[in-house]
Order: sequence, then C-alpha cells, then structure tokens
Amino acid sequence: MQKSIDTEPFPTARFIKEIGRGVKGARSLSREDACQLYAAMLDGRVSDLEMGGIMLAMRIKGESVAEIAGFLDATEASFEQLHAPQGVQHDYAPIVIPSYNGSRQMPNLTPLLALLLAREGAPVLIHGVSSDPGRVTTAEILHELGYPVSHNAQQAAEQFARHAPVFMPIAALAPRMSALLALRRILGVRNSTHTLVKIMQPFATPALRLTSYTHPEYLAMLTAYFTTAAPPERGEVFLMRGTEGETVANAKRAQQISWIHDGECTILVQKQEPVDEMPPLPAERDAVTTARWIEAALSGEVPIPISIAEQVEQCLLVAKHLQSKQGAPDGAAIR
Repeated sequence: MQKSIDTEPFPTARFIKEIGRGVKGARSLSREDACQLYAAMLDGRVSDLEMGGIMLAMRIKGESVAEIAGFLDATEASFEQLHAPQGVQHDYAPIVIPSYNGSRQMPNLTPLLALLLAREGAPVLIHGVSSDPGRVTTAEILHELGYPVSHNAQQAAEQFARHAPVFMPIAALAPRMSALLALRRILGVRNSTHTLVKIMQPFATPALRLTSYTHPEYLAMLTAYFTTAAPPERGEVFLMRGTEGETVANAKRAQQISWIHDGECTILVQKQEPVDEMPPLPAERDAVTTARWIEAALSGEVPIPISIAEQVEQCLLVAKHLQSKQGAPDGAAIR
C-alpha cells in the first residue's frame, strides 16, 4: 500500500558530506541511510539546492550496492504495488519489462517481445515513458498496434484478463519517481532514478524482471545487488546489456542473458558472435513502420529474429518455474 507523505523539510547536509567528496574521497551511505534519504527525495522534502547537490554527487561517485538497495526499498514503498491477475488460471509469474529508452538508430522491438510473451498467456507489464524527443518509444508503437495505455490498476487488470500486454506510464505507476526522472531536463544529466526504474519490481507478488545495463561498471554492481542484497521473495531477474537501453534482445547480435535467482547467477544465453547476414528488420524505425512489421512477424509473414525467439523461450521457462514455486516451496531449479 502507498505510504503517506511526510511534509516536514528533511536536512541532508550529513548525507551530502559523505557522498559529495568526489570519486576518491566520497563514502557510501548505509542501506538504512540511503532509504531514509531517497524516501525524503520522493516525498518532496528536500530543497531544490540540496536535491541538485545529491544527484550530482551520486552521479560523480556512482551508487554502491547498499545505496541501490536502500533507494529501492524507498522506491517500492512509495507507490501502490500491482497484483498478479486474479480469477483466471495463469501458469506464469508476471513478467516486468521497463522501457525508458526507446530507439534512436535501430527499430524498437520491445513491443514484439511483450506481445510474444502475452500471446503464450504470460502476464506482461511494460512501464516507462510515453514519449522521448528524438526516440521512438514502446508506448508509441503499442498505440499504433491498437493497445491502450493503462492509467491505474483496474485498467491493467482488464488488459491482463485479455492476455494483452499492459503499458503503464511511470507517471501513473509511480508518480513520485516520475517527478525525479523529470529533473534530467533541468540538470542535463541522468540521476539514480534512471537506474532504479529499470530494476524496480512493481508487483506485490514475485515477478520476473527483465533488466539491462549500458555501462560495464553497472553489470558488476547490479549483479552484486541482485545476488546479495535483493529480497529473494520479490522474484527473479534477467540481466543483459541493453539494446539502445531496452531489455529486448538485439535482433542483429544476441547479448548474454544472465538469470539471477536464489543468490546465484546462471548464464542462460551466450553472447553471439558477429554475423555477416542480417535478419530482415523494419525498413525504418518510426512507430508506424515498426508496428506494421511487428504485425507481419506475429502473423508469420516475416521471421521473428532468432535472438528474440530465444529470449521469449527463456522468459516463459523461468516465469513458469517461478509461478510453480509459489505453491511448492522446495520447487526444483531449472536444469
């Protein structure tokens, strides 16, 4: 349940003193302090001057595992979490796909991934931004495909019941986070919230999160977080290098996909070597062209890229395993 908002100003000097000493001199916050600080930021209790100082200090220092853990604790307590579909039989745990980058050079095939998963009966939640200047977003392509935006839990439940993917804008799912994301337009640089939205778990029940990273240092940090600090009862994770920041497999060259579960990290998909012949892809990257191509792929008129088909297979396998574990505490691991 969404927590109430404390309106008392929150002094941050003691936190900035720790994190604001540059790359070599800064010290990381404890999980508890990070949670307290980020909760105050979400509640709007931090002044604009202090907010800018915190975001730039974290940008320079980089987040530690404890800080990401604390920030996520505050994040997931700041909005009303969704519930897995009720009243119908589901063989799969929910699959969560963050979509905050869209495409700038390649066609954005995140909607294809989501539709393939939903077609098999998996509850699929996509959360992200509706538009981004210079990029083609998943929301724009889904609109061209005729799928509505869900602005609340009831609308999401209706889409789940239709076995359709659900898209919820971050402004509807977690409005306090949306406000912090918007500060990029003022500061000109990303902040910790851009990482948090890509790894948060919006469901009250266990779910499979598809997560991605862009910079190599985040691979080590996120792997450490998910194996040592993430609450295991929140579900399991696929971690991969993003395709222009998106969590869909690169249609031209598959990335490595790691499955993180029960404190362990298992490689499910190996990185593909470069190939000479490219698979057929949309001729242009705009939303209309991409939507029409996705329709053709779903109907079998054009082949689905092998890397995406393999990603779908692995997602369904793990989501089914995760769902079965809810009724069998000693459920066997996937072999």
